Amino acid sequence: MTVEEVMQQLEALGTEQTKKTFIRHGAREPFFGVRIGDMKKLVKAVKRDQKLVQALYETGNHDAMYLAGLAIDPQTVTKEQLQSWVRQAYWYMLAEYTVAGVAAESSFALELAREWIEAEEEMIAACGWSTYANYLSITPDEQLDLAEISALLARVKQTIHQERNRVRYVMNQFVIAVGASVTELHAEAVQTAEAIGKVQVDVGQTACKVPLATESIKKIEERGKIGQKRKTCIC
Repeated sequence: MTVEEVMQQLEALGTEQTKKTFIRHGAREPFFGVRIGDMKKLVKAVKRDQKLVQALYETGNHDAMYLAGLAIDPQTVTKEQLQSWVRQAYWYMLAEYTVAGVAAESSFALELAREWIEAEEEMIAACGWSTYANYLSITPDEQLDLAEISALLARVKQTIHQERNRVRYVMNQFVIAVGASVTELHAEAVQTAEAIGKVQVDVGQTACKVPLATESIKKIEERGKIGQKRKTCIC
């Protein structure tokens, strides 16, 4: 397939309703408004050509960029690619899902998560926290730096309410991820969740809500899923 052929298929799958929804959440032109479920129909064909994947992301079209994130092979992606991708991730779906998911499964997960967390740009910092949270969800506890994660929980407790808008959101998600995925730090994550309480995030003209970390962790615990790892965080 060529970039033009993929773009034609994406355009055919787009709807005005989905487009309006994405715009309310922060997407901007150019894009067609393709639902993620519909987009996944194209992944298998696109995945065969990793040069095509990169070309799709470079279009700047949200739908093509998100599809690229679903189709890329995270084991072959370069650090330079990920640095380029994060700079182009202008809204939270691309930063917190597309780039963060691919980065978390790459060989550069921790290196980039640590770097991006310190970024001045809101979306890059948000991507950093999301990358680390995703990494926790797929990595065995014995391979994790528990001292570093504990320090990050302390940082969340001290700074979350003074942070930038989307950074507050993903910091809250980080606490949930630790509480759900890292057995040894579960109690510490619960304590952090209790300390930060409700986190205020401006979600614009949408019905989205910020999950209360204490409740989210409790629900996971009630299902007996604490410490359970995922096979992939790309979705």
